[in-house]
Amino acid sequence: MRIGELARRTGVPVPTIKYYTREGLLPPGERSSPNQVAYDDEHVRRLKLIRAMLEVGGVSVAAARDVLAEVDSPHRTVHGALGVAQAAVSATMPERGAPEDRERAEAEVAELVRRHGWRTKPQNPGWRSLVQIVATYRDLDRGDLLVLLDRYATAAGELATAELAALADVASTDGKVEGVVLGTVLGDAAMAALRRIAQEDVSARLQRP
Repeated sequence: MRIGELARRTGVPVPTIKYYTREGLLPPGERSSPNQVAYDDEHVRRLKLIRAMLEVGGVSVAAARDVLAEVDSPHRTVHGALGVAQAAVSATMPERGAPEDRERAEAEVAELVRRHGWRTKPQNPGWRSLVQIVATYRDLDRGDLLVLLDRYATAAGELATAELAALADVASTDGKVEGVVLGTVLGDAAMAALRRIAQEDVSARLQRP
């Protein structure tokens, strides 16, 4: 198909398709003549994946490029794709509080990880973010909210187990890698959406006489 048809099938304007190609997100089409380039169904699927990450997942173009490079890598693994996808959706938080407060937060996160028996490292982007969140709670004198962390951790552990188990029946490595990317990028958005819906429901129930 030509680029006009690709645009019609995906809803992505031609200039945007060309931009994604220049940015290394979309592989170029196959040149069929000096003035014509042909695209196929793989380009359609790739464009849908790009749009999902950028428009629904909210990741940056640079982060999407990193994720897609891992997807395209001949040495890709599900674990490697998970790490790249996690980095893509993890915002860098500014450090808060005094050094001793951050050290205390670091120790609290390490203890939480130990309690739950998780095999992870302080370099994990989620670990770094959680340290800043704990330090922020302390800085705002809201240590009372820290009692929720174990509840969050239990729910997160169950969810992560279910997410990775869902990929067990996917036969191809391509499918597993794409699944872990979408599960991480869109899963974050899905959980945030569901939490907001649930919060409204619980709040409404609590206000009933």
